[in-house]
Amino acid sequence: MKGFGTVITGTLISGRIRVGDPVMIYPSHVTSKVRGIQVHNQSVNEAEAGMRTAINFQGLEKASVSRGEVVSSPGALIPTYMLDVSTHFLASNKKPIKNRARIRLHAGTNEVLGNLILLDREELFPGETAVAQIRFDSPVALVKDDRFVLRSYSPLRTIGGGHILNPIPQKHKRFKSEVVDGVKGIIDHTPAEIILFHLNESGYTGLSYPELKIMTNIPEKQIQNMMQVLLSQRSVILTDRETQIYIHQNSFEKLKQETAQNLNHYHKANPLKTGMPKEELKSKFSSFLSPKLFNLVLGQMIKDKEIVQDEVTVRLAIHAVALGIDQKQIKEEIVNAYKENGLTPPYFKELSKSLGIDSQSAKDVLMHLVDEGLIIKVKEDLYFIADAVKDLQDRLVDFLGSHGEMTTPQFKDMAGVSRKYLIPLIEYFDSQNVTIRIGDIRKLRMKPSNSGIKKL
Repeated sequence: MKGFGTVITGTLISGRIRVGDPVMIYPSHVTSKVRGIQVHNQSVNEAEAGMRTAINFQGLEKASVSRGEVVSSPGALIPTYMLDVSTHFLASNKKPIKNRARIRLHAGTNEVLGNLILLDREELFPGETAVAQIRFDSPVALVKDDRFVLRSYSPLRTIGGGHILNPIPQKHKRFKSEVVDGVKGIIDHTPAEIILFHLNESGYTGLSYPELKIMTNIPEKQIQNMMQVLLSQRSVILTDRETQIYIHQNSFEKLKQETAQNLNHYHKANPLKTGMPKEELKSKFSSFLSPKLFNLVLGQMIKDKEIVQDEVTVRLAIHAVALGIDQKQIKEEIVNAYKENGLTPPYFKELSKSLGIDSQSAKDVLMHLVDEGLIIKVKEDLYFIADAVKDLQDRLVDFLGSHGEMTTPQFKDMAGVSRKYLIPLIEYFDSQNVTIRIGDIRKLRMKPSNSGIKKL
C-alpha cells in the first residue's frame, strides 16, 4: 500500500501479535518487525487468535513473501518436506487411492504438491481413515493438529482431509509395526507417551526442546513440567543443557551396551593393551553421536564402575592384562636386553631378530611394556628402558637448574652417546616439556623447587 509498504492480511490462528514484535515468515525464513496492526479497519496495538488482521511490516519487500506462507515468532516453526498425518478418504470417492499417489494439500491459504505415502497398506478405500506420511515438492511450516484438505492432482477435486500428527517427522519405512503403532498412538496417547515415542524414534541424535514443542503442540508450562517429571523418572536424558537436547533412556542404555561391546572386542583383539584409545572408541559410533553425549555415557559407566578411564584410554573394569607363559618369557628377554644397553639400545627390529622372537609377538609385548611404563618410546622403532631415561632426565634438570642453559655438545658429554641417540633423546625431552630449544641451546622448561619439579 502506498505510504505504508507491505501489508499482510489473514486470520490469526493462535497466540497474539503486538506492534513492535519481531517476526519470521515461514518457510522462507524472512525476518521483519510489526509496524502497525488493523482489525476491521481500526488500528490496534495487538491482535489475538481468531481476529481478521492486517499487519504492516517494516522494511519487508512484497516480492519476498508469497500467499500461503505463515507469520510467527522467530524460531517458533520448522519448515519441512514431510508430515505425518491422519487422513480420511471421502466415501464419495469412486475408487481407492494408491500408495505414492500425487496429491494437493491445502492448509491455511497454502497449496502444495506432494505424494501420499500409506504406512500400513497399499490402497486406501473410500470411507477409510489411515495414518500416512506426505512428502512434498516444496517445504511447509505447520504444527501438530493443524487441519488440511486433500485434493487430487488432476482433475482437481476434493478427495479427503485430516489433521497433522507430527509436523517435523523423520522419513519412515513402510510396514514397520513400531512406527505405524507409534504414529497411530499420537492420536489418542497421553502427551508423555507421545514425547517418549518421538524421542525413542530420534535415536542417538535426540530432539531439542523447541522441536518437542513443535511436534507435540503442548502449552509451554505443561511441557516444561512434563519434561521435569520424565527427567526425574530417568525416562529421558538431558544430553546438552546449553542447547536443551534430550534422548530416550532406551537410546542411552543402547549406547552403554555398544560401548561395552566395542571395548570387549578391542580387549579380545589386543589382550596386551591396557585400554582402548578414547578417540578410537568414539570413531566406532555414528558421526551423529555428539561428543557431549559420548562423554556423558562414559561418565555414567565410570560412575557405575563398568569401565575405567586412564588419561587417553578406556577399558572395561573387569579387563586385566594377563601374559601367557611364552609372553612372560618374551617380556623378560626384552626388558633384560634394554637394561643391558641402557642409553644405547638397538632399534627394535634388530633386537627382535637377535632374540629370535616373532616380530608381531615381540611388538605386542613391547607395547604392553610401554603401557606399563617400563619402556619409553622416544621415536619410531627406538625405545629405551625407563630407568635410564629417568636418570638422564634428573641429571639434565640438575645441570640446567645450576647453569641455566646447555649446548648440544654438553648434552652429548652428559649422556655419553653418539648422535644416533643424542638427537632423539634431546628432542624427546623437548616434546615432554622438560626442555625448550632456543637457537642452539636448551633451557629448562620446568622449574626446580623444594616440593619437586613444577612447570613454569
